[in-house]
Amino acid sequence: MKKGLADLCYGLLSTLANPTRLAIMERLYQSNMNVTELSEALGQNQSMISHNLKKLVRCKLAYSTRSGKSKVYSLNRETAEAVFKAVQNHAQKHCPYRGKCPRSFVRTNRSKR
Repeated sequence: MKKGLADLCYGLLSTLANPTRLAIMERLYQSNMNVTELSEALGQNQSMISHNLKKLVRCKLAYSTRSGKSKVYSLNRETAEAVFKAVQNHAQKHCPYRGKCPRSFVRTNRSKR
C-alpha cells in the first residue's frame, strides 16, 4: 500500500524539524565531512552528530561512504536544494516574520508524538 502525501510529508518534515540536523545539512552543503569534522564545526559531541546523521541517511537526505576507517558524509543536494529553496521562497513571499515565528506560534508540546 502506498503512503499518502500527508504521511510522506510528515516523515520528511519531522526529520527536518531538528536544529542539529539542519545545521549538519548546512555544513554538508558546503563540503563533505566526517563525524569528527562535523562535531568540531558544530560544537557538539560526536554521539549527538552520529545519532542525527543516522536519521538523515535513513531518510536519504545524506549519504555515507567509507574513506579508510571513517565514513564521509555528503548531502543529497537535489533534495536539499529543493527544500532550502521552498523554505526561502515561502519566507520571502508569505511569512511576515521571515522564518522567525513568534514563540506563541511554535508548538512546544512534544508529548503527542
